[in-house]
Amino acid sequence: MNEKILRVGTTYIPVTNVELTSGWYVSKLGAELSYKDEDKAILNFANQSIFLVKSNENQSSNFYDIYGEERFSMTFEVNGLNALEAVHKDFIEKEIKVGEIENRGHTGRNFVFYDLDGNKFDVWSELSLIFKEKYLISE
Repeated sequence: MNEKILRVGTTYIPVTNVELTSGWYVSKLGAELSYKDEDKAILNFANQSIFLVKSNENQSSNFYDIYGEERFSMTFEVNGLNALEAVHKDFIEKEIKVGEIENRGHTGRNFVFYDLDGNKFDVWSELSLIFKEKYLISE
């Protein structure tokens, strides 16, 4: 077989209130709502489809590593440190729960943020080379 998986098309995120949370993603993160019913919302955000799926309380996409540290399941990318700092500042102004900008010992910097249901996400200052080349983004 010469075919291979090419990209992540859809990410599913558990939420307790589809109406409230989809509005939060649209107003706070700039996602585009393409469909919504009482059980799910479909958002176009960060070059993929995000499904917000109605779930029971106390569920999230987070997990714990072997050291007991809560981890995120998704990292969003921005184009450089200035962009990371601007997004971080914007999120603070929009009263999104965010962590500090961190140096994790690898290229670039990161920070985490949380949605209304406590789903933890990461933002990284390094845009992937393949994405830059495909969309002709220069530094």
